[in-house]
Amino acid sequence: MRILLVGAGGVGDAFAKIAARRTFFDSIVVSDFDITRAERTIAWIEDRHGAQGDRFIAAQIDASDPDIVAGVARQYGITHVMNAVEPKFVPTIFAGALAAGADYIDMAMSLSEPHPTDPHNQTGVKLGDDQFAQAADWETSGRLALVGMGVEPGLSDVFARFAADHLFSEIDELGTRDGANLVVRDEAGNEIFAPSFSIWTTIEECLNPPVVWEKDRGWFTTAPFSEPEIFDFPEGIGPVECVNVEHEEVLLMPRWVNAKRVTFKYGLGDEFIGILKTLHQLGLDSTVPVRVRSSAEGGGVGGGPVMVAPRDVVAAGLPDPATLGPRMTGKTCAGLWVTGTGIDGSPREVYLYHVSDNEWTMAEYNTQCVVWQTALNPVIALELLAQGAWTGVGVLGPEAFDATPFLNLMALSESQGGYGQRWGTEDRLAVTTDLVENEL
Repeated sequence: MRILLVGAGGVGDAFAKIAARRTFFDSIVVSDFDITRAERTIAWIEDRHGAQGDRFIAAQIDASDPDIVAGVARQYGITHVMNAVEPKFVPTIFAGALAAGADYIDMAMSLSEPHPTDPHNQTGVKLGDDQFAQAADWETSGRLALVGMGVEPGLSDVFARFAADHLFSEIDELGTRDGANLVVRDEAGNEIFAPSFSIWTTIEECLNPPVVWEKDRGWFTTAPFSEPEIFDFPEGIGPVECVNVEHEEVLLMPRWVNAKRVTFKYGLGDEFIGILKTLHQLGLDSTVPVRVRSSAEGGGVGGGPVMVAPRDVVAAGLPDPATLGPRMTGKTCAGLWVTGTGIDGSPREVYLYHVSDNEWTMAEYNTQCVVWQTALNPVIALELLAQGAWTGVGVLGPEAFDATPFLNLMALSESQGGYGQRWGTEDRLAVTTDLVENEL
């Protein structure tokens, strides 16, 4: 297996560092528009693990051009293209991988477009629609596009498959619930606003109309930040208010898992929601470039007018999430709350989850916990594909595959050949918790 990693930002950097401990691949080409970021990632790996030879290679790439993506893939004989950049680049990387005859994997799907006249009730173009529309091309080519294989979406979708196959005879709701107690401080120790994930992606998810799926109604939308609820997260995180947010799980799970309702709710907090609303009111969430007046036009010294997307300015003005680790404390929890009827015929309510502790990820990988947790899961998925434990063609989500090999490999200790990452099952009706460390 020869992997082209597109993007050496926070998640791409973590992906390479996690993969460096594994032996299932021949080489990873770490590519980025700024090749120095790729070189920095490889330098860390070599400092930690020793010289890598041709196992890790740095390359420059323009992810906005499918021909360039295909060209880099062909140059290095790539078998799998790993997309680790913002979802606005999904169409070009997706096309480049297919043109190069490589399999493809991503952690966020092609972007949505709200309904033009009724955005808070009806869907327009849904997340992933563009990719699923090309499924026949991937099937004809005999290639696999594994979409939404991060943590959320990704691990949450693996949990959905596991719950349907092993825990429930009938599912009422698959509810992804994400919460954290993370705090970021400045050099003086003051708590600051600094999103732990790409603000570009966060704005897209949180300000678009959230999507809900119901068996009798199909996909429909609500207003942003709707249906608030207090969800109690495990391992010391505690109660966090969660609200509806647009996310891929709702578009993926109903395609392969039988449930009456599918939702996604994210623990944002009042401050974060207020900031997002302000950005929207000021038009700073827009991705449409606007003309920025230069100082020369106002009588000063400077160049001509510049066209820039307001959202890109917001992203540029905030700290890079990849740099936040040393200033961050706390844990993040990703999981799936499932309600319905257990396999014994009794009512059941289970929260399946994984917690990532920033202190541990920084010590082990020099990577903050949110991006590390996201990057872990595509590495596991690629190892299963390399082993032949997961196989398929076309455009498929994580739910299309058997969850047991994934969760086994994730939970086994590194000395046993696994990743040493415990995942939990908390039976809310029985108020018991089981952290899975061994094979299922």
